[in-house]
Amino acid sequence: MNRLKEKYNNVVKKELQAKYNYKSVMEIPKLEKIVVNIGVGDASHNAKMLEVAMHELEIITGQKPVATKAKKAIAGFKIREGQAIGCKVTLRGENMYNFLDKLISITLPRVRDFRGLSNKSFDGRGNYTVGLTEQLIFPEIVYDDVVKVRGMDIVFVTTAKSNDEAYDLLKGFGMPFKK
Repeated sequence: MNRLKEKYNNVVKKELQAKYNYKSVMEIPKLEKIVVNIGVGDASHNAKMLEVAMHELEIITGQKPVATKAKKAIAGFKIREGQAIGCKVTLRGENMYNFLDKLISITLPRVRDFRGLSNKSFDGRGNYTVGLTEQLIFPEIVYDDVVKVRGMDIVFVTTAKSNDEAYDLLKGFGMPFKK
């Protein structure tokens, strides 16, 4: 069993139950999934860039990514409807907890001048989004193999009903928020 899943079941659940006085254990918020997304704007000109980004995302998450396609055509960006413009991975279960553990304990401390994650990135429905500027902070990525430095979005989807509940849930996992 994963270390963070154990921590959630033994510690975080009890803390949330005590703080918010839930009537049922099913009301206690939990982490549902983590979605990691990389937008590849150059994919419209060079299809190889999308393959490289998908390979890097697979190395980072340990799961095969899915190509995301444009919903509508944008002439200014030379993008046609249905064209592949990025890739994403949805992590659930054991993979989700493994990725979260790696993100909190290994990856985020490697960020230069890291002062904590913003606590303003909640969406009002209990979900939290982190934007990373480069994939090089992940230890699996070899610097010499990187074709282009890319950013990525990591979305934490929870069952929490409010931002405060989601904040306390993620804080319980050890997420390094700004003071």
